[in-house]
Amino acid sequence: MARTVLIIEDDSDTRRLVGLYLSRDGHKVLEASNGLEGLALARKATPDLIVLDLMLPGMNGMDICRSLRKESAVPILMLTARVDEKDRLDGLDLGADDYVIKPFSPRELAARVRAVLRRTAWEATESGPEEISYGDVTVGLKQYAVRVRGAAVSLTPTEFRILAMFVREPGRTFTREQIIDGAFGYDFDGFDRTVDAHVANLRRKLGVERGAREYIHTAYGVGYRFGDA
Repeated sequence: MARTVLIIEDDSDTRRLVGLYLSRDGHKVLEASNGLEGLALARKATPDLIVLDLMLPGMNGMDICRSLRKESAVPILMLTARVDEKDRLDGLDLGADDYVIKPFSPRELAARVRAVLRRTAWEATESGPEEISYGDVTVGLKQYAVRVRGAAVSLTPTEFRILAMFVREPGRTFTREQIIDGAFGYDFDGFDRTVDAHVANLRRKLGVERGAREYIHTAYGVGYRFGDA
């Protein structure tokens, strides 16, 4: 099903190329060439997905992502020319679903967009329990709400999907590839560090640094397991 995708990117050649591939997939493509224009268009058009450049005139991608996450759970794929891992992890922590490093393959980016849109369409129609609890953690699957010992915890959409995977099957060891496929919506080699970053943020937000009980355990060389040690 065709969806609306907003590209916020100041380089006209990149906008044109990405837009071409997304249009070939049947999507309606909107474009913005600077940050302020992009944020205004995102609020007005309410797109189904945003392709967001990190370095933008007027307002950078980090600030746009931060603003949108206060209002919406729209999927965000961040484009970045930066190679500093901290910058990329900061983007994920602000709520970007993933990042793509320039230069990139527009065909790969289009495939990721298709996969993320399939995943969000499936989530909208998924049946099952509205709430699952394990120990001190309660996950409202329909409300996209998480509580730890009764206190609300704010998660990014990707962090929420990973936690939902975990609490549905406590005790199961998920490989990084399975987490990528289930939480990101595609299977692509080379994104182990992306998974690790999301899990590290999830652990922190569940209160591990404050001495709370730890539920996410590392299966070295394999992936992660949720539950009692």
